[in-house]
Amino acid sequence: MRFGFLIFDGVEELDLLGPWELVGVWSERFGGPGERLLVAAQPGAARCAKGLTLTPDVCFDDCPALDVLLVPGGRGTRQVVDDADTIAFIGRCAGQCEALLSVCTGAFLLHRAGLLTGQPATTHWASLDRLHALGDVDVRETRYTHSGRIWTSAGVSAGMDMVLAYIADTAGEQTAGEVQRWAEYYPDDRRYGDAHRANELPAYIKDFKDEE
Repeated sequence: MRFGFLIFDGVEELDLLGPWELVGVWSERFGGPGERLLVAAQPGAARCAKGLTLTPDVCFDDCPALDVLLVPGGRGTRQVVDDADTIAFIGRCAGQCEALLSVCTGAFLLHRAGLLTGQPATTHWASLDRLHALGDVDVRETRYTHSGRIWTSAGVSAGMDMVLAYIADTAGEQTAGEVQRWAEYYPDDRRYGDAHRANELPAYIKDFKDEE
């Protein structure tokens, strides 16, 4: 199995690196994908939303056939959604991949490629209104969705939950459990402060909605 991870300027780090870590554990210790590739439109480093830089392994033109493609989100999706080469690449992958996964606002790239019409999907909570506004997506306000070959997740850390569910669906509950244990991914249920109860969005969240 060859697992591709799309990268671009402005990609959210944990959207990508959380799933990369879990797929890596699966690959290296429990018989998962034989190859993981960072894929970009052009050569050269991509600068992530929080300043990390990533160098692609391959570009669209020389990317081998993928079995799985993961499309992360981040503020960069606002520009990438209008990049014809990126959307065409996702469309090509849709014709060959066993599964396509999106994290956060990566869902908007899947939609632009024609993959979410009539499908259940989710995204970061701050962008759910934009997903609703598309008008042809069955929006679910949940941690992740799965329908056929298409998986989507809510924002940032939610991609890790989606990938564990994908591993369970593909390789079985026991393998997913081993990956989860090795990564020690057992999120604490503690909630800090009262932000999770907020009905009114504070100013910094309103700014985030404008960017994301």
